[in-house]
Amino acid sequence: MRFAISQSNRKAIYSHLYFQVLVAIAAGILLGYFFPGLAAKLKPLGDAFIKLIKMMIAPIIFTTVVVGIARIGSLKEVGRVGLKSIIYFELVSSLALVIGLVVVNLAHPGAGINADVSTLDAKALASYTTGAKSLSTVDFFLHMIPDSVVGAFAGGKFCRCYCSPCSLGWRSPALVRRARLSSTVSTSFHTLSLT
Repeated sequence: MRFAISQSNRKAIYSHLYFQVLVAIAAGILLGYFFPGLAAKLKPLGDAFIKLIKMMIAPIIFTTVVVGIARIGSLKEVGRVGLKSIIYFELVSSLALVIGLVVVNLAHPGAGINADVSTLDAKALASYTTGAKSLSTVDFFLHMIPDSVVGAFAGGKFCRCYCSPCSLGWRSPALVRRARLSSTVSTSFHTLSLT
């Protein structure tokens, strides 16, 4: 009886987001392979989808950090979890770099392209290289702090989306004790962003 109840509560596979994304990827590949002209005309649809995704990243980061810090409550615990997160991030990033190096050395991607490097336009990368050279370490950290809370969302620079929610999250436990509004609003927006 218990098995029948749990089976009836399961959602159909086509209602899961990951399945819908995989179907869309497969449809895009098939469309590009069999009808490349039509696929090229549908590029604005893909660009609009990417913009919609980028639009939602900042609010999701913001509410996740605020709600996470507010629910933990203790700054000591927040620091412990933050340190664990940084260590985990570094370990996983290092593992990804090692995997990338192994794959590059084994598979040699790009070996058959035969592109002439002298004909490539190096000025196309100038905006990226000059911007990185002009920032000192202090400038980098100061650049992470937005001019305003709205500026963290408006610029599209996601590192800034971590600074303001951390300051709000640290204040949230005190606010939550006085009034549950801060946590409730953040949690509601967080839930809305992820659905």
